[in-house]
This record gives sequence, structure tokens and C-alpha cells, in this order.
Amino acid sequence: MEVSKLPSHTVGDVYVDMPRMTTRKVNVFYGDKMALDDVTLDIAEKQVTSLIGPSGCGKSTFLRCLNRMNDTIDNCRVEGQIKLDDQNIYDPHIDVVPLRARVGMVFQKPNPFPKSIFDNVAYGPRIHGLANNKNELDGIVEASLRRAGLWEEVADRLYQSGTGLSGGQQQRLCIARAIAVSPEVILMDEPCSALDPIATARIEELIFELREEFTIVIVTHSMQQAARVSNRTAYFHLGRLVEVGETSTIFTNPRHELTNSYITGRFG
Repeated sequence: MEVSKLPSHTVGDVYVDMPRMTTRKVNVFYGDKMALDDVTLDIAEKQVTSLIGPSGCGKSTFLRCLNRMNDTIDNCRVEGQIKLDDQNIYDPHIDVVPLRARVGMVFQKPNPFPKSIFDNVAYGPRIHGLANNKNELDGIVEASLRRAGLWEEVADRLYQSGTGLSGGQQQRLCIARAIAVSPEVILMDEPCSALDPIATARIEELIFELREEFTIVIVTHSMQQAARVSNRTAYFHLGRLVEVGETSTIFTNPRHELTNSYITGRFG
């Protein structure tokens, strides 16, 4: 699809009444190459926002902007404004360590630390000083594993290696690790792409439960998954945000021809 056929302004409900995060005119460059072009989008509080679009469209780049993971890429430059609770996260005085506790991330491939199940979950609370004693730490670990739907499966082997779990269990362990520091926002970058259908269904159930407590942004290559788990869906194409709105509207009555073409499988 030609760049000239992209809309000059994003179609749909860019703004929400009570956003947890706001992005305004965000541009991202890798060296001289523009990866995101003028993206403005509100992330609604305690909802799941799905980012969809063809490979290379910028959705994962945008996700990584939300907790400054792009800072780890030497030639990456981010322009524009991104706020969490009215605080500009790209302010030079912001410490990215506590920021990434407030905006946690779950990656495409499960990446438990080469430590015990207990130590995987306890790692964040320890470095952020969230527990005053062993009893408090034990409570945080158990509560996090319960919220991630993993406690019953691992309660009798907490001190065995987290890498010995199945793929789906490892991903739930990574989610438990993320929520152990009580984040405000959880970012998920294609969290089910490496999992089988049964494990995927369990993660989707978990996402549905977690949105009662957390603001969640998920990148997914599966439109069916976006339709199942999200409240709002944003469609990206060639580095631009083309359309955003209620998920049911995006999938049944998209306003832009590009969105409709992608959803109906004419390209992607």
C-alpha cells in the first residue's frame, strides 16, 4: 500500500476520558530511518489496548517507547511527548529503573532468570525495597504467583529453577515477575506467539483477569486474540497509527479502508 494512501490524520477515538498514559506526536528514528510517524494515542486506565498491524508497521517500536526500552538501542531517537500520570517519562531527570517498575514488560519469548521460581518473582521486590522482611517477601511472591494463575502448579517446587517450567508456565512466571512490583501499566509484546493453543488460552484468560487491576497494552499478530482480550484496538501501518477505537467497532465497522483491508485478509 502506498504511503500516500495513508490518512493525514488518525481515524477514530485517539483520546479517552481517563487515560493512564498519553502520547503526543511521537516520532521514532533508527539512525536516518523513520519507524514511527506522528503517533498520538491515549492509553485507557484498567483496559486492554491491542496494537495490531503487519510486520514492521511500528507497533512493537511504539510499545517499547512506553517504558523507554528503546533507550537500549544506540541509534534510536524518540521525539514527541509520552506521559504517565501527567509526568513526561522522557524528562532527562527521570530514572528509568523505577519507571520500568511502574511500566512493566512481558516479552515475546518467555525469559525467566536462571534462578529459582521464588527468586524470579522476588527479584523486583528485593531491588526496589518493597519487602521489609522475609515474611513480607514470601507474601508478595505467593500473591504474585496466585494473580498469574501459577501458584497451585508451583507451590511445592518454589526453589526449583524457573527454566524447568513449560513454555506457558514460564510466560506466566514472567507475568508474575512483572506484577510483583505492583506496576501501573503492563506491556506485552506478542506474549503468546511462542506458545501452543492451550497455553495461549490460559494467558488470554489471565490478561482478561488482570485488566481489573492493571492497564495493559498488548502487541499481537493475532486479530482473533485482539478481538478476544482487548477493550480498544489500534491499527498501525507503515509507521503510522491509522485507526483506533473500541475493539468491537474496529473489527465490525472499521472507518478506514486500510484497516478493513487488513482485517479482511487482503494483506498483512
